[in-house]
Amino acid sequence: MRIVLIGPVPPFRGGIAHYTSQLSFALAAAGHDLLVISFKRQYPRWLFPGASDRDPSLQQIETIQAEFWLDSLNPLSWFTTFNRIRRLKPDILILPWWTVFWGPPWFVLGALNRYFGASDLVMLCHNVLPHDSRAWQQIVTKLVFRWTDRFVVQSPAELDRLVGLLPYAEVSVAPLPVYQIFPKPDLDKRAAKKNLGIEPSRPVLLFFGIVRPYKGLDILLAAMPEVRKAFPKVLLVVAGEFWGDPARYQAHIQNLDIEEAVRIDNRYIPNEEVALLFAAADLVVAPYRRVTGSGVIQLAKGFGVPIVASGTTTQDTEVLTVPAEDPPALAAGIVCSLQSPFASHMAGDNSGWERLVDMLVGDVKPTRQSE
Repeated sequence: MRIVLIGPVPPFRGGIAHYTSQLSFALAAAGHDLLVISFKRQYPRWLFPGASDRDPSLQQIETIQAEFWLDSLNPLSWFTTFNRIRRLKPDILILPWWTVFWGPPWFVLGALNRYFGASDLVMLCHNVLPHDSRAWQQIVTKLVFRWTDRFVVQSPAELDRLVGLLPYAEVSVAPLPVYQIFPKPDLDKRAAKKNLGIEPSRPVLLFFGIVRPYKGLDILLAAMPEVRKAFPKVLLVVAGEFWGDPARYQAHIQNLDIEEAVRIDNRYIPNEEVALLFAAADLVVAPYRRVTGSGVIQLAKGFGVPIVASGTTTQDTEVLTVPAEDPPALAAGIVCSLQSPFASHMAGDNSGWERLVDMLVGDVKPTRQSE
């Protein structure tokens, strides 16, 4: 099929850009005629909470060549982009949905496609609603989604959220595929720890990615005193940029008297350093407050690192799940996993991306059909 995929790709940073890059290769590998469209400007500087939305990595993620046509703040670019898409006459137009900030451009593209185009519009939902959604955000989401022909979500919880907004939506559920964009480290765990200045005998817990309230770092910190009773030398490495004031976490660490057990690296971790962190980790911990898709979990699977998580509906045997917002349960899960380590067997499996492609092109029957 002739497909247009819109979304961030390098030099933009982060999980959505990595995801779009991997998806572009999967679509091309399936034999489709693909055009990738990305952004001239993704966010205005004043709105982005991080240091920059550009990837500072020396080693950029490989991606299919993209056209950088869309400017979030320039409506003219929305119309010119649609005209270019219309001339191409694609069978499928795929739009990613992860923030209501892109509501206005997507509303325009969807409306124009409905009245002047002929493409099957598929909304690929990373998050149907923001993690702390407000009423106006739900209204914007419904206005954009009205132009969509089909939806693909990545968990049963997101299916429920979408059907709550649009009861008769045509939706497919494609679990988040394993991330395999980073090369495997050429160091063993002992050497990786030494490279990071960590005593090789110390058990290492890794909390990876942007630090936001819903990700539950405070819950993990509250669990650390119990973990230290079983593993006095345990070290928690927090590697990721804080979107918010890190002072409250520092105060929490001091109040819990766990300064010796926590190392914080408050920055966006460049691509060339990711493999080293996962190679050194004995366990990846994702203590999320609510059910959400997690690129970090899929990244850990790609590296074959054991995982303890909350706020996930995953059925994977590679992930030990514990109740959300429960520090004692989280501590017990961490201790259990450190005592009886297990590794993911998902590394090298590309079936998740192939299944996602099948759902995007309509080769899989939707989970819920329009009535």
